[in-house]
Amino acid sequence: MPVGTAFHERTKALCESLSYREWSGYYTVSAYEMHHEHEYNAIRNSAALIDISPLFKYRVTGRDSTKLVNRVIARDINKVAVDQVIYCCWCDPQGKVIDDGTITRLGENEYRWTAADPSLRWFQQNALGLDVKIEDISEQVAALALQGPTAGKVLRAVTDANIANLKYFRVTRGKIAGVPVDISRTGYTGDLGFEIWMPWKDALRVWDKVMSAGEVFDIHPAGMIALDVARIEAGLILIEVDYTSSKKALIDSQKYSPSEIGLGKLVDLKKDNFVGREALAAEAKKGAERALVGLEIDWNEIEALYEQMEMAPQVPSMASRVAVPVYRAGKQVGKATSTTWSPTLKKMIALACVKREQSAVGTTLAMEMTVEAVRQTVSAKVVAMPFFNPPRKTAVPIT
Repeated sequence: MPVGTAFHERTKALCESLSYREWSGYYTVSAYEMHHEHEYNAIRNSAALIDISPLFKYRVTGRDSTKLVNRVIARDINKVAVDQVIYCCWCDPQGKVIDDGTITRLGENEYRWTAADPSLRWFQQNALGLDVKIEDISEQVAALALQGPTAGKVLRAVTDANIANLKYFRVTRGKIAGVPVDISRTGYTGDLGFEIWMPWKDALRVWDKVMSAGEVFDIHPAGMIALDVARIEAGLILIEVDYTSSKKALIDSQKYSPSEIGLGKLVDLKKDNFVGREALAAEAKKGAERALVGLEIDWNEIEALYEQMEMAPQVPSMASRVAVPVYRAGKQVGKATSTTWSPTLKKMIALACVKREQSAVGTTLAMEMTVEAVRQTVSAKVVAMPFFNPPRKTAVPIT
């Protein structure tokens, strides 16, 4: 059964809804209140504190640590400076994505690597013959995501670190409540945000300090339901929802290359050999068969479907992770994997994987929608992603 994270003592006391889900063997709050509205609004309008400790975390050190990282991921780690963070993916020998995550270069030969799924065995298999040490630090390092427009103000109130000039996808160090922490300008919301990395044993001191100082900035703890809406608005994919890890796929169509799920820019074919390079080079010559797109669903057509049933529109406020077919001229050309109503954009949006020839921005497709157990379709236009991309996300200095 699941166990609590380093912050469970605090999150449990705040979780009025008693709504939890399991994340990598840990209890994770779905929504603190009976509805996630306040938590979502905190992400977009003030500051939200999210427990992300269930992420798998690894420390890679040793003379050949850079060589190992470069052997596994599709990006070139040699281009990454110390105290820089990158988002990356890693593939199997057939060029299909196993997982995606972040890598922080903490030193010349030291990395902190996050993953959605357990990855220690895969890293070790690729480390044969190398002078490298791979440690699973998942239960030693706790992590918080502090996200939202006032997140920088909250951090400046609690730490001595230079937050105001911290660039996007960079990391700095400081102390919060006397606890040494790493602070990276990263997140999964598409907004101004930070992730705070700290020793597991001292996590509650950090939580208490951030929440206390954050009161004047309208901070709220936020759960997974609010985060799900925000990450779709940001055009960010989720493993086992928007794609299946090639290690878990049952059939070939469940396996995806980086280009098919919007990660093509994370592949550097000019770097030294890495796992899957040959297959990805071959795909680059002919082009990927599928593409990740953003869909904007025609709300007038949704209203019309409900009107036919003499009902008011009843679209769930939480994101859907149920895949539904996407059509062009009556033929299925893909599937929408994550769908949500965007409270900020006032639009119904979705992430979808469709055939490449149907992926151009401006293309009008049809997406299945079920009303009162009757399957219908509504128009859905391919639009540029991310759907939501505020300047504050990357601005320096941080105001």
